[in-house]
Amino acid sequence: MATTGIFHYLQSSDGITHAVAGVLLAMSVASWCFLIVKAWVLIRAKRQGPRAVQRFWQAPTLAEGIAELRKLDREGVYLPLAVAAWRASEAEMPGALIAHVEPGERVLRALRHALLASQRRLEFGQVLLASVGSTAPFVGLLGTVWGIYHALGSIAASGQAMIENVAGPVGEALIMTAFGLVVAIPAVLAYNVLGRLVRQISEELDGFAHDLHAYTSGVAPRRVKSAPVQDRVV
Repeated sequence: MATTGIFHYLQSSDGITHAVAGVLLAMSVASWCFLIVKAWVLIRAKRQGPRAVQRFWQAPTLAEGIAELRKLDREGVYLPLAVAAWRASEAEMPGALIAHVEPGERVLRALRHALLASQRRLEFGQVLLASVGSTAPFVGLLGTVWGIYHALGSIAASGQAMIENVAGPVGEALIMTAFGLVVAIPAVLAYNVLGRLVRQISEELDGFAHDLHAYTSGVAPRRVKSAPVQDRVV
């Protein structure tokens, strides 16, 4: 039976080391689960968006365009903007303070709120990846420091402070730092990649909101086809 390695280290370690390992494991599972789900949502939104917007502008009326968005925008990224613009442009509230606001300004206000809400949905959970990427190495380092302290204390108590007796336990304690890096590196990479997708979709949303405001204000909207991702500079 081996007396060194990760399993021997965990078996011979105390509760604090186990707690640190558990925290790192939980951080890894949470970040990977979020990464997979978020990547799926953003990739779908990125692929569906241009086609959904194109079908929206090809519809004869705003209501029919919204119906097209309901079918094609399955992630609900563009749909809230169109619904907000439609409701603000059609709303009649006699006697209310907002009734004294110009229709174009009402639409602009509604689009601004809908755009911010959609962007918050796109960015939801990014703080998890950022937190894991920035804290996991330090959590692993904490486990290493405590493991070295625990190992040196055990060696001192045994009275066998020779190099061969010190190198093994100290080397095993360094595994916790490696664990921290293994948890942090994918989280940092995912944060950057998903953040780029969020920025690209946000740019498309901003253009769609501008077109909606132009349409509801009586100005012909810009119906420019979105550039492919590889041709865009972020």
